[in-house]
Amino acid sequence: MPPVASPLPRLKADMRVQAWLRRAASLGLMATVARKGEQESGTVMLKLNRHALGCDVFSPVTTPDGTAAWMSAFPKGPAKEKDADAYLQRQAGYDPDLWVVEIEDPKGLFALDAPVMKD
Repeated sequence: MPPVASPLPRLKADMRVQAWLRRAASLGLMATVARKGEQESGTVMLKLNRHALGCDVFSPVTTPDGTAAWMSAFPKGPAKEKDADAYLQRQAGYDPDLWVVEIEDPKGLFALDAPVMKD
């Protein structure tokens, strides 16, 4: 039986975070690391703060066919900021390696780089 090819190496978490910060800055948006996780392999969640419109929180997932996608923590629509923060705090309790990047985007300029999975 031939050896199984290993998947492509995954980009380190701290590099993914820096990429999101640069991407937000290129749109003129404020972005910050709200929680720093493990540099090599931590999961990076995005909190899009739309101010009066509420907050969306997204986590990266892989679809059954192996493509990248995002999953919304609030699939029915944006949540109040306190609810988004409480959700992220719970996730950090489950995963101490978790990173959180918060992007302030009141005009809805920021777009994710992959589709959002539907229910």
